[in-house]
Amino acid sequence: MSRTTFTASLVNAMLKPSTGGRKRPLETWAKAVAQVESSTGWSAEGEEQFVADLGFHLECLADEPRLTPFGWQSGLLDAKSRLENRLRIRQRFLERPEIADERIVAPVFVVGLPRTATTLAHKILAASDAHRGPLLWEMLRTDVPVPQAESEKTIRMIESGARMMVRFAPSWEVIHPIRAREPEESMFVLPHGTYHLALRGALPKYKAWLGERDYAPDYVYLKRALQVLQYGREPKRWTLKYPAHLNDMDVIRQVFPDAKFVWTHRDPTTVMGSVCSLMETSWSLYQRRPDLDEIGQVALGLLVDSIERGRQSRITLPSDAIVDVPYHRLNSDPVNEVPKLYKAIHAEWTEKDAGNLEHVLARPQRDRRHEYSLSRYGLTIQGVEDAFGDYVRLCGTLNTR
Repeated sequence: MSRTTFTASLVNAMLKPSTGGRKRPLETWAKAVAQVESSTGWSAEGEEQFVADLGFHLECLADEPRLTPFGWQSGLLDAKSRLENRLRIRQRFLERPEIADERIVAPVFVVGLPRTATTLAHKILAASDAHRGPLLWEMLRTDVPVPQAESEKTIRMIESGARMMVRFAPSWEVIHPIRAREPEESMFVLPHGTYHLALRGALPKYKAWLGERDYAPDYVYLKRALQVLQYGREPKRWTLKYPAHLNDMDVIRQVFPDAKFVWTHRDPTTVMGSVCSLMETSWSLYQRRPDLDEIGQVALGLLVDSIERGRQSRITLPSDAIVDVPYHRLNSDPVNEVPKLYKAIHAEWTEKDAGNLEHVLARPQRDRRHEYSLSRYGLTIQGVEDAFGDYVRLCGTLNTR
């Protein structure tokens, strides 16, 4: 069964004449940069590395043999949006140098494999009056306080785009509903990461480049974005979420020395099918007839690498920097487990937080219609267990304590 609708096919047909730029990605990107500069009035001078890195990603995307017209145009528009936001953040610092004085105190990063209750943990933490999770619209258009009419315009535009994605691939509403006014993953600020592979394709050159990349500048940029969002507003403890933060915990502590990590754990053999299904849906928007076995191998490689890097970072971090949250314990007994989590990150648990927890838990939870067996993606339970090694046993131990 196709993951995308006839509407998506129609849009691809309509966009086909406009994809000539894919053959000359760097030239196309140079024109796009000029358009951003012209429309905003902000120069990209001084951001040459940021611009070049986005251009390299577009080169790698253009190399994907099954790339759809929508996939190319979407990637180009995303790069333009990220550049515009970068220039906006820089401009706000130039206009208000005191933004640099905003202190980001003890931020909480929710990490772990996808489908391990990272979203639930993040929503529970962000719901506290003492905490704040960056909202999707804030990360796509990062700014100091603006008139409500302006922010509402941004929100309407983002929600319109989200509805369009659901029209193209209806299962997105099941897999990962997008809401402009709700906390979202910090990948919407971070310019690079393995999320590009999970959402768009294998991108082998880009993957190799990521493996050699210094992520410290990206997290400095994330900090600057949080400072802009905090400026002129009541300071609260930031709670952030993105599964691949697990790859970068050592770098994150360099930029945020008092950061805490909430690491959710679940047997990876139970999440791989769901992760592959998510990737199949997303790749289907970017590629013609994605290779399911390739999805399986890319997904397995990304997740195994993430766990290995997280465990390696753990060796060098203070013992109290990471709070382990077993998936099954959190899901089965949140009323008792969540107050323990708050205590572990040195947050106060209040009566209002208990009410917030009830509200979060009362929301409809995602069903599992999008899950498929491992065999659909050329994987086996034994193969996944072998790839993750003793981490599978560790998850079992954590979840049965």
